Amino acid sequence: MGGTSSQLERDIGAEYPLNEHYYGLVNFGNTCYCNSVLQALFYCKPFRDKVLKVPLEKPRKENLLYCLYELYSSITSQKKRTGIYAPKKFISRLRKENENYNNFLQQDAHEFLNYLLNSISDLLRSEFDDEEKEKLKRTWVEEIFEGIITNETKCLTCEAVSCKDEPFMDLSVEIEQNTSLNHCLRSFSSMETLSGAQKYFCESCCSKQEAQKRMRIKKQPKVLALHLKRFKYVENDNRYKKLTYRVVFPLELRLFITSEHANNPECLYSLMSVVVHCGNGPNKGHYICAVKSHDFWLIFDDEVVEKVDEKSIEDFFGHDNPRTSNGLEVGYILFYEAVDNDPSLLT
Repeated sequence: MGGTSSQLERDIGAEYPLNEHYYGLVNFGNTCYCNSVLQALFYCKPFRDKVLKVPLEKPRKENLLYCLYELYSSITSQKKRTGIYAPKKFISRLRKENENYNNFLQQDAHEFLNYLLNSISDLLRSEFDDEEKEKLKRTWVEEIFEGIITNETKCLTCEAVSCKDEPFMDLSVEIEQNTSLNHCLRSFSSMETLSGAQKYFCESCCSKQEAQKRMRIKKQPKVLALHLKRFKYVENDNRYKKLTYRVVFPLELRLFITSEHANNPECLYSLMSVVVHCGNGPNKGHYICAVKSHDFWLIFDDEVVEKVDEKSIEDFFGHDNPRTSNGLEVGYILFYEAVDNDPSLLT
């Protein structure tokens, strides 16, 4: 821990928000995947606020959530507004709890995000007895990130519609060359025809029938995490190839793939952070994080924190020609926060 960045404070200037801290995180050998996700979640106010409310009494057995609490509370209690912090205890706990992270290899930021959120949710549930667990359907992790997808299947013979709901903590979407996030989401929700060997068993017809199937969002989360599937397995090469495709993602987003039973179909989302992958493939390269804090954007590159212009976020759209400048620095995980006037519709 230590160091200060007076240049960063000068760059922010009069915009500097009251009581906010901007600290880079030390890299302990390819831990940029962890640092980038921790920064994205730190500047997700609903998440940070909940972590900072973790009881001050240290648990009998140190766990990942308590280490995250110590990390976030240490940063927010610093006297200096900018600097560098070493998340040594958190990384140590992570490596003890999961052998996949007990090395110096590059890891996937999306997989780490899922592991972290699921681990915190499990730890929160473990504090309750069996009877309380039955009542506790959702922890505050689910309250923030969980949405519901409904799988709609329509029989083409009798036109009966069957719906099956599934919760999600993030959406993984396929990407295409030179496209937009909205297009990718529409493809995610596009109609699929079930025919031939894939015919659907219709309970109304009591037999297999041709059908149409699609996925739509029934309940939008407060914070929408979108994972762009930029790593594609190439069977001939027996390896994953990185897709640097240009995917334009907006600063404000409306989900037009909601079901007719959606709780708030007109909900508006605002882009709050982007985890960016830099480099050639999933097991090599580097992660950085772009964060919107109040009304300006910052880039967190491990220990280095810089204020950037909003327009520079476009550099992370990607490029269909990876040889082009910034073609390998691409948005990988997008975090959007609901800015709806009636948050009760998202609970």
